[in-house]
Amino acid sequence: MQQEAAETEALKALGWLAAQDTLLPVFLGSTGATEADLRSRVADPAFLASVLDFLMLDDAWVIDWAAATGNRPEDLARFRAALPGGDLPNWT
Repeated sequence: MQQEAAETEALKALGWLAAQDTLLPVFLGSTGATEADLRSRVADPAFLASVLDFLMLDDAWVIDWAAATGNRPEDLARFRAALPGGDLPNWT
């Protein structure tokens, strides 16, 4: 997958996350991002990667995202791999 396509999918994931009333505050609290960051950093591939990293912290979030977007759960990892830092080994 090319980075541009992954950025588009990550932007969609950010939109999904922003619509989650209970999950969005968890993202903001755990990342230190603000609502202004959500608007100003939408074109930042590193920020979009952080959105996908956050969603992948919980299988239930991945499953909910996949069900809402018509993607497969494993697509999230594929999108993440195409963004900056996605080629780094994951030891967890």
